[in-house]
Amino acid sequence: MRPNPTDVTEESARTGLQNRSGCFVFFNPLTLADPNSGADCSPITIRWHDPYFRFNDLLYRWIALDNWTYTTTFTGSPQIRIKHKVLLIFDGVDTVASISLNGIILGKTDNMFRRYDFSVRDLLNDGDNVLEVSFFSPILYASKQWKAHSSYTVPPECPPDVQKGECHVNFIRKEQSSFSWDWGPSFPTVGLWKGVRLEAFDILQFIQLSSLPLYNHSCSQWRLQAELLVDVVQTFDGKVELSIPELDSKQTFQMRFLQGRLNYNFTFNINQSREVKLWWPSGHGDQPFYLLTVRGFLGRFLILSKESKVFFRTVELVQEPVVGSPGLSFYFRVNGRQVFLKGSNWIPAHSFQDQVTPASLRNLLRSTADANMNALRVWGGGVYEQDLFYDICDELGIMIWQDFMFACAMYPTEDDFIQTVREEVAQQVQRLKSHPSIIIWSGNNENEAALATNWFSIPASLKPMYIKDYVTLYVNNIRQIVQEEDPSRPFLVSSPTNGAESEQEGWVAENPYDPRYGDVHFYSYVLDCWDWKTFPRTRFASEYGFQSWPSFSTLQSVSVQEDWSYSSDFTSHRQHHEDGNQQMLQQAALHFILPNSTDPLKKFTDSLYITQIMQAECVKTQTEFYRRSQSEVIEGKGHTMGALYWQLNDIWQAPSWSSIEFGGKWKMLHYFAQNFFAPVLPVAFEDDDTLFVYAVSDLNRGLKLRAVVIVHSWSDLDSVCTLTSNLLLVSGGSAVAIFKQSVAALLAGCGRCTRLTCLLTFHLQNEDGIQQGPNNHHFLCSPKDAQGLQRPNITAKVQEDDSGFTVTLHSAAVAPFVWLDLGNIPGRFSSNGFLMVTRNATISFDAWYPTSVAELSRSLTVTTLMDVY
Repeated sequence: MRPNPTDVTEESARTGLQNRSGCFVFFNPLTLADPNSGADCSPITIRWHDPYFRFNDLLYRWIALDNWTYTTTFTGSPQIRIKHKVLLIFDGVDTVASISLNGIILGKTDNMFRRYDFSVRDLLNDGDNVLEVSFFSPILYASKQWKAHSSYTVPPECPPDVQKGECHVNFIRKEQSSFSWDWGPSFPTVGLWKGVRLEAFDILQFIQLSSLPLYNHSCSQWRLQAELLVDVVQTFDGKVELSIPELDSKQTFQMRFLQGRLNYNFTFNINQSREVKLWWPSGHGDQPFYLLTVRGFLGRFLILSKESKVFFRTVELVQEPVVGSPGLSFYFRVNGRQVFLKGSNWIPAHSFQDQVTPASLRNLLRSTADANMNALRVWGGGVYEQDLFYDICDELGIMIWQDFMFACAMYPTEDDFIQTVREEVAQQVQRLKSHPSIIIWSGNNENEAALATNWFSIPASLKPMYIKDYVTLYVNNIRQIVQEEDPSRPFLVSSPTNGAESEQEGWVAENPYDPRYGDVHFYSYVLDCWDWKTFPRTRFASEYGFQSWPSFSTLQSVSVQEDWSYSSDFTSHRQHHEDGNQQMLQQAALHFILPNSTDPLKKFTDSLYITQIMQAECVKTQTEFYRRSQSEVIEGKGHTMGALYWQLNDIWQAPSWSSIEFGGKWKMLHYFAQNFFAPVLPVAFEDDDTLFVYAVSDLNRGLKLRAVVIVHSWSDLDSVCTLTSNLLLVSGGSAVAIFKQSVAALLAGCGRCTRLTCLLTFHLQNEDGIQQGPNNHHFLCSPKDAQGLQRPNITAKVQEDDSGFTVTLHSAAVAPFVWLDLGNIPGRFSSNGFLMVTRNATISFDAWYPTSVAELSRSLTVTTLMDVY
């Protein structure tokens, strides 16, 4: 028998469910057994009960179909009951529940993204108190709400079959991807996903302090708008003192605090005699902060004292006419400076949010910054991230495009749904608006596009009704609240969108994918990704990408030997994108010979490797196209000012568009991103048999640069010839053509070279001959057609010195896509997946946990393209 849902206590529910063997499972795969149960809870047993193991997402489906009750008993304290007001606070309830204390129902919850609190002073006992939270199945609740909405459908009803998910997620205010997505499993979680506590007070309760620095350009004056949310027991007159000592700025306000929960706003000017240090995005400056102190007084008595960080920066979304184009620009200006956004899209880091540790969060965000990214888009089908996420982004200078949690669906607009959404939006904006990293709010993911291009086959006669619902939810409610709460940031109704043009067209543009306006999402898995002409020359690319499989060591922890085949049931089950596994191989086959080893395991691991090469090269080509298009407008298109590929991270061990595997291991794509997002970058491409090399610069100053193009033979480590361009001034924040030559003339000038026998590497130099930015490569033919490729027979030696671990490689031949792998040893290399055109190379390894030369040497494998042929 499975556990009786009504018998689950708060203690066991926080750690897991108890199965027949006595092991706690499901909610936390790493929890320990009841020591008195005699259960076998060895690592193997725990692995088998891991929700992510093999097909467990299907085996555990029954859990979300049941109702669950969390119960705890606590002792009431007389010191609490003598207070004038006592609140029971739930920071996160997932999702639909009835809450009772000592048999008295306090209230109900219906929104995962809201905080709930209840006044309980008169319900507390001096002795034992019984708190009970009764959860209703989220799947059955969503179905019930859908059935109640009988006047017209609110599509989509269910996800595609390939996602193996649940239906009607748009009828419940819960993480939308928890019912499944095309990169993740269906785990509709049930429980208390954030803290629960009692707070008792006599005068007032502090709830939240937020601040918005605002700049008046006309008088060059900073002012700070501080907002204090408090719950007051009885009306009283008092004063509030705000100060930023480091800026010698202080002001006192006489206030009347009214009974109840209210926001109090204070605005004071910053001393103009003090220089204000600005917060900058990564790569453009530092991220300084000041401490704001808020103190509240009742007469001479201090009743409130709080301190919080304050960051000064401005942000604008510029949508202006573009010379030579019928459209509008779309770029961000931070502190008056135009900034190209480089980065990716963030999805939930785990199906079970309590498993997202501070260490794992910091690792992912540190990996973001270390790959030269300055921006992430928090995607609208997940969750509003925890405070620590935004704190780290503030610290690292990572700009955040923050979606509200609506994605790929229409939504109901009944009063109760609108009211809970309004409270959700108000609470989240109040919580997050102090963070300088957040540079824009966006109402939803792809819902304008879904309406405009009729994803859900809505009859034309009914479309106005759905547009009316769309405007009601995102414009009349969400947008209205955001603009009232936060005048410091831009708001977009959707992504992708035509922005100001969509607004002119009644908020749903005829073509939200028009590259002359707003932002664009673009995916194509059939067209050749090495052909830059297949990509839209858009103003801002906020989603694009290609899938790959994670490494074998990542999959090994959730699979068994019979799963290790590209055609196994496991690989099919893990793929939630229709035809995704075949699309990867088809795209790879355009340029590579597919693995054909007679050893089944080698063929599988080679296939994983080849999908990572394919993904890395595809996203590299597309990103470099966007970066070099920032200074050009061709046929009205271009002036591209953002490239955010899909997606940064994974929610489980499966094929996806991510560049970082579940667990933090970098895919080849992330190593490539470290280069293609470099502040100074050389980019090469061909147009009509002419080779162009562009110099792209994100710097705030000009550089005199030349291109150095080196011709190599596939069959020889000695270069064939070198070509150098003239020095050219490359302004900061621009992309400039710096080298141009016919490929035929280039090869003829070098002699003994054809497209099939030779390849190019190139880099940039300044006027002193010092290299600026990374090396790059350009293949003159598909590697599968290359003539002269040989097995490089690479040898590797691991060493350790005061600076850490290094791997010294020696190669006997040109080696494309050299991949170093250490299995389950966590850490990352300084470079990986690279083209080796030298006999020797030294790569450093940053180990995240203690290890040794001996362990690294035993675990290290080196793979190159010739090893899979």
